[in-house]
Amino acid sequence: MNRVLASLLRTKPLAALLEESAATRLKRALGVWDLIGLGIGAIIGAGIFATVGTAAAGDAARPGAGPGIILSFVLTAAVCGLAALCYAELAALVPISGSAYTYTYATLGELAGWIIGWDLIIEYAVGNVAVAISWSGYFCEMLRGVGIVLPPWLTTDLRTGLATPSIVAAAPHIGGVPIMMNLPAAAIVLLITWVLVIGVKESSRLNAIMVIMKLIVLAFFVVVGFKYVQPTNWKPFMPNGWHGIWAGAAIVFFAYIGFDAVSTAAEETRNPGRDLPRGIIGSLIISTFIYILVAAVVTGMVPWFDLHTAEPLTVAMNRYNLGWAAGIVAVGSVAAHTAVLLVFQLGQPRIFFSMARDGLLPQAFARVHPKYRTPHVTTILTGVLVAAFASFANIEEMVDLTNIGTLFAFALVSAGVIVLRRTHPEAKRPFSVPFVPWLPAVSVGACLFLAAGLPVVTWVRFAVWLAVGLTIYIFYGHKRSALNRPPAV
Repeated sequence: MNRVLASLLRTKPLAALLEESAATRLKRALGVWDLIGLGIGAIIGAGIFATVGTAAAGDAARPGAGPGIILSFVLTAAVCGLAALCYAELAALVPISGSAYTYTYATLGELAGWIIGWDLIIEYAVGNVAVAISWSGYFCEMLRGVGIVLPPWLTTDLRTGLATPSIVAAAPHIGGVPIMMNLPAAAIVLLITWVLVIGVKESSRLNAIMVIMKLIVLAFFVVVGFKYVQPTNWKPFMPNGWHGIWAGAAIVFFAYIGFDAVSTAAEETRNPGRDLPRGIIGSLIISTFIYILVAAVVTGMVPWFDLHTAEPLTVAMNRYNLGWAAGIVAVGSVAAHTAVLLVFQLGQPRIFFSMARDGLLPQAFARVHPKYRTPHVTTILTGVLVAAFASFANIEEMVDLTNIGTLFAFALVSAGVIVLRRTHPEAKRPFSVPFVPWLPAVSVGACLFLAAGLPVVTWVRFAVWLAVGLTIYIFYGHKRSALNRPPAV
């Protein structure tokens, strides 16, 4: 029994991780501004364009934050800031692809590492299914603005199609079965997958273009919308008190997911010890500033109880008959969604890559393209799976599931800082979290505090997901772990 427990808690030696970093086959092509761009690309996306409305208005299950959504963003930024500091220390110390999976494996053991690696699939791959479907909706709206209307059976998911008789009737049938899919969602995922296979630098350039576009559009929204702000809409500022602020923070956390994706590119960063902390923290600070401005303007333009919509910025513009401005915002939303898809599709394959290199997944997942020096096998696999699910799935409540998975990862990374300070106090740390162990401990508590604001059903789904992952680990990963191999002589 003790032997089995010891095998589950065995950690990957820090020296081995550093050797892997030095001998990486991936191309080191990214600098600090590339990383900040990747961080902003992942953070500013579907969250600010969608969740700001539902978090402000609330629903039958939880109260809205109202104009106090600004405080919800500040609260969430504080929680993410604590986790970002912990990520920055570990990313600089262990500059290996894999993000929270690698850090947890090195500090809390193989079982915890597997759990967090499996958990990150929720944040990256499963979350990207929802982003792709949302991208498709905004893209179709943008096409309608120029007179192009795609057939409904090519832009809808199976579940919605079955609930809409007119779409079923219009769709082609094979053997009496209606053929329906979300073609734009699948197409954008496959296009991004192709870009990612070609090279990380090329992907970074595309992301930079998308980031610039959405920042310009958000600045446009703030400047134009400020003229229509009515201060009376900010009263009362906290209609549901601190409970509403807390519930709103749990929702808008989705808008902050992504800064940790910067750490997945550690092996492709030229100077990871210096640039990774700057990329992680810099992208978080810039995004928070933008969020507060946008939240203040949108709640000033529209009464908070009228913001229960997936397109709050467009609703705000249309309220004042600014259809032309709403169209520009739609273009920005498409760019924002594209950037999120790009960065998350970059992150997930690198987590699979690291897990395969450790023997917990098939070795084919650790292959690197001989020309482009990218993890092409896992990139293509992730792209195909996400595209397939985005074509036919209707992912409800995915925001909450993504949030709880990410908060769990943040908590384990924060705990890992405390553990690694005790087990390897002599290790060279290019960046160090201050006030250890107190600050990381507060980070763990803050993550659990936000997670407690999520519905019970989300916790149940998360438990089921982890149970499936543990089954795979027991029957495959644990037996084939690289730590079972005898050391090289």
